Amino acid sequence: MAKKRENLIVGSKIKAYIRSKKCMTAGDLVEGLSNEVYNLLDKAVGRTKANKRSTVRPQDL
Repeated sequence: MAKKRENLIVGSKIKAYIRSKKCMTAGDLVEGLSNEVYNLLDKAVGRTKANKRSTVRPQDL
């Protein structure tokens, strides 16, 4: 089984934001969103390295 990754987001903030939009949050949304953040960051790191840099910048996202 794959090692579970640490959450990169604050679940209570995500839930509060969604609640402010008059919607409810599924129990596994925070984990799914964190996985998407990992994917986004992995792509940004790849772009950074492809451009021969070591600093990830907003434009890499």
